[in-house]
Amino acid sequence: MIGFRAAVVRLAGREVLHDIDLTLAPGQLAALCGPNGAGKSTLMRGLAGLLPGTPRRDPRRIAYLPQGAGCAWGLTVAEVAALGRIPHGDAAVAPVSNALQQCGLVSLRDARVDRISGGQARRAMLARALATEPEVFLLDEPTADLDPAAAHEVMTLLRDTAHGPPSRCVLVVMHALDLAMRYADRMLVLRDGRIVADAVPAEALPDAAAAFGLPFGSDPAPRLLPPR
Repeated sequence: MIGFRAAVVRLAGREVLHDIDLTLAPGQLAALCGPNGAGKSTLMRGLAGLLPGTPRRDPRRIAYLPQGAGCAWGLTVAEVAALGRIPHGDAAVAPVSNALQQCGLVSLRDARVDRISGGQARRAMLARALATEPEVFLLDEPTADLDPAAAHEVMTLLRDTAHGPPSRCVLVVMHALDLAMRYADRMLVLRDGRIVADAVPAEALPDAAAAFGLPFGSDPAPRLLPPR
C-alpha cells in the first residue's frame, strides 16, 4: 500500500492541495481525473515522495513517470527501457525484454528514441517503468500523444498489471474519462486541490463532469470502441 496525507500543500507560497487523505492498495487501477490546474501532478509528486517534507520512497518499489517524460539523449528504445534497472543496480535482461514486449516495442528496440514518433517514445518511457518491476506505478498522463488504439492497448496493459499476478498499485492521471470509465477500478476526482469523489467510475462520473464543467447524462451518439 501507499498513501499521502496532507492538510495543506503549498508551492511557491500558493495553496495547491487541501485535506488530502489518500491510500492506494494493490490490485486496483485508479484513475486520477480533474481539470488542468486541479493539482493532479502535485498529488502524484507527493505520493512519489518528491514534495518538500515528504518521506523518501524506495525507487525499486515505486516507478514514477512524470507528465511529458522524455529522453534528451539519442539512446535506443532498449537502452531507455534498461534505465528502469538502475534502482536495482543490475543489468537484468529479462525484465527489459518483457517490458518491450508488453509495450509493443520489440521491433523498435534498436531504434533511437529521438527518431521515432511521440507516441512510440511515450511507450518507451512506460517500458522503462515496467522494467523496474515495482510494486507501485505512478503514471502522469501515460496515454498522452497516443492514437486511440494504442491508448486502449496501454490501458489494458495497466489494468492487467494492477490485477496481476502479482497485483500492483497503479495510479494514472488522465483526462480521457471514457478510458477511465472502461478500464479503471476506481476514479478519484480532484477539483481545486481537493478530492471531491473517490468511487467506482460510474459513481464518480457526475462529480467528474461537474469538475470539467460538462453536463452529465446519456448520449446515444456513435462512438469508438476498444480493439476486439
